[in-house]
Amino acid sequence: MDETTRRWFDDFVEEVLDDAPPLIGRLLEEVPLHVEDYPPDDVLLEFGLASRGELCGLFTGVPFSERSIERSGDAPSIVTLYREGLIEQSRDALGRIDPQRLRKEIRITILHELGHLHDLTEDDLESMGY
Repeated sequence: MDETTRRWFDDFVEEVLDDAPPLIGRLLEEVPLHVEDYPPDDVLLEFGLASRGELCGLFTGVPFSERSIERSGDAPSIVTLYREGLIEQSRDALGRIDPQRLRKEIRITILHELGHLHDLTEDDLESMGY
């Protein structure tokens, strides 16, 4: 992915974050948001995905419900967005990127991954529309 596309995409992320409720900003102060072009091969393998454009985001770390002093040595929790996956999810029937849909997919993915921070399962999140 070229630098112009990265900046263009990252501007959408900033717009979504600017429009998010204050609670989202507070959560992202505790759990950093990283943006990558695509997931590494080991993540694709772990999730059984054939294409790096299939994954939009990932929460790694320890959910709030499992945190304790004894676990203080765990790696930090991180929310990662994957540009290629989000762009793929935002294409219309002709393969064009729909900017409004891209904003929506970014928002949904951020909320979805923050849901994992709160120990929500994929089934929980799906039932909530995320």
